[in-house]
Amino acid sequence: MSGWETRRIAERQREEKMKEVIQASGIGKAFGDTVALNNISFDVNKGEIFGFIGPDGAGKTTLFRIITTLLLPDEGEVKVMGLDVKKGFLELRKNIGYMPGRFSLYQDLTVEENLNFYATVFGTTVEENYDLISDIYSHIEPFRKRLAGRLSGGMKQKLALSCALIHKPQLLVLDEPTTGVDAVSRSEFWDMLKKLEKHDITILVSTPYMDEAMRCDRVALIQKGQILTVDTPQRIKEGFSRKLFSAIAAEKHRLIEALRGYPGTLSAYPFGDSVHITFQNDVYDETLADHLRKAGIENAVIREAEAGIEDRFLELMEKGT
Repeated sequence: MSGWETRRIAERQREEKMKEVIQASGIGKAFGDTVALNNISFDVNKGEIFGFIGPDGAGKTTLFRIITTLLLPDEGEVKVMGLDVKKGFLELRKNIGYMPGRFSLYQDLTVEENLNFYATVFGTTVEENYDLISDIYSHIEPFRKRLAGRLSGGMKQKLALSCALIHKPQLLVLDEPTTGVDAVSRSEFWDMLKKLEKHDITILVSTPYMDEAMRCDRVALIQKGQILTVDTPQRIKEGFSRKLFSAIAAEKHRLIEALRGYPGTLSAYPFGDSVHITFQNDVYDETLADHLRKAGIENAVIREAEAGIEDRFLELMEKGT
């Protein structure tokens, strides 16, 4: 057997092991006395969109920097595409596309200059991989001579994604890519991510938006450096353990305070224009209406509601405290 054949067999064996593109076990990271990550374990399968959902300060960016080999963990082990992030960082950087939360391209270069620069850094050309970015880049190509610093938020987002994809990575890591972008641009961005599935690119993405979580194949809910749960979005919603109610009244803030002061209330949180509530034994009686009237709230409407990911997230946070 020739050396070439031996290498090909080894590559095929490695590809078989790469069904899990990311394997993280017991990851810990602290900055002084502040614990950013605490015993984080999860895996990401090849070709899926895996989302990390959590508020600012939950540890998402720290975790993503470890996965992209930009930061070393204090504890635990992370393997990406079968390689340890500590020992295989040079090889991994060739196969990972990273889009940080803050726009980090060269603002004094034009759109096409930024794209050509990133292609050159990774030893490729825009022409070679144009088919991969065409759906995205076509939106901003008419402005290719414009300085990146003068682009709108949505256009900056599309340019950053194009630059992260130009070397045809196997893993795309996106740290809150739609924060600060209007609702239409957010929707367009996720439509673009879905189209990348045909290119067999695995996507790891973080977001504070619960509606975006529903577009992931699986999500991990993270809070204070700890993973609360990992599952499909639908199963996470179905995991809500109580009957949920929605209340609407003219003065929402007063309604929240009144509901939290009602003896039978377990939880009451603002949710858009309404308040989501849970009650002891999953029921309430006529004493609630009397309680609300005494608090100066008339004509409150209370209905049973379907729980969402955000409701399950808050429930898990309460159980963890």
